[in-house]
Amino acid sequence: MNTMAITGVGTLSAAGRTPTELAAALRGPAAVPGNTEETDPESLPGGPGLTVSDFDIRTELGRKGTSFFDRRTGLTVVACRQALEDAGIDLGTLDSTRIGIVLGTTAGSVRSSVDYAVDTFVQERPYMVNAGLFPTTVMNCAAGQAAIWFGLRGVNATIAGGAMALMSVLRYSANLLRTGQVDMLLAGVIDELSPHAAWLARTAGLPPATYPGEGGAMFALSTGGGTDPDAEILGVALGFSATFADRPAALGGCVRRALASAERAGAGLGKGVTAAWVRPTADEREDRAMWREVCRELAAAGSPKPECLTTQAHAGDCGSATAALDLTAVLGRHRDSPERDGELSILVSHSPDGAVGATVVRGWSRGAHRR
Repeated sequence: MNTMAITGVGTLSAAGRTPTELAAALRGPAAVPGNTEETDPESLPGGPGLTVSDFDIRTELGRKGTSFFDRRTGLTVVACRQALEDAGIDLGTLDSTRIGIVLGTTAGSVRSSVDYAVDTFVQERPYMVNAGLFPTTVMNCAAGQAAIWFGLRGVNATIAGGAMALMSVLRYSANLLRTGQVDMLLAGVIDELSPHAAWLARTAGLPPATYPGEGGAMFALSTGGGTDPDAEILGVALGFSATFADRPAALGGCVRRALASAERAGAGLGKGVTAAWVRPTADEREDRAMWREVCRELAAAGSPKPECLTTQAHAGDCGSATAALDLTAVLGRHRDSPERDGELSILVSHSPDGAVGATVVRGWSRGAHRR
């Protein structure tokens, strides 16, 4: 794949609303959730969840055009706005037909889909459901509403990738940029917290000790010509293994291919891969096997054992958006740290259904000329 540049990010999570806030949270204790108005703690697995504090759609975006926004749509639009501001992009000077949105998810707004489906059974005959709820049941609703909000007429897509959502989004985005279908993208993953989504995630086999969370990030992506990027996506590799016995090797192959792509992009390992962002699952034995394989592949490439990091303990299990928060934390660790310039990080994910993936990222600080 061709190198992609990240020039800005918009993020929302219980651990912060900027990359530096999220990175700083990793240096502190794990988060402990409190009761929220958005969710009933008694209806969530494991008790209360970690929500984006003080988030109100009408406060953030106003009343006009937001009356039927669900929480996921509101979070997505705000994250897109933040990404544009962070990148210093003035949409009025650009061709809106050349700017698109790519959003990752597991199943869209699970709450909207379930609530609408329930209404079709419980409302009085002839089952008079609230038609205003229907648009938010469509998986592409959030991406479509964000495009309408900002007047973007380029590619608009939603990718259902679960734990692999971010990597699928990055690979798809790289293809769009490489083939000249767009000049710039707002791409990322956003998930909302609801009892419906939390129980769905828990029954899918996610860590029982992890609090449910919400949030995610949207990134301003381009080919990087003439810009000083915050980070570069140097390699993305996805794979699959139907059996546990073969899964570590499948992940190792993804790490190997992602590193090879980074080297073709001119990124020598230099200091090596300094940080690995690993999304834990409910199976600790599998997690350990996967981590050993990652370290083995990095050692074979001449890299020392990296620091193992994750945002889950601080932002909660944000479902498909967890990897997007991990990537945001990479940007946060670099933003005010010139000594980290050029360091490589690797994001790896694996899911209970056998999907595996790896992404290599090179981070940069922001100089005075961008402040």
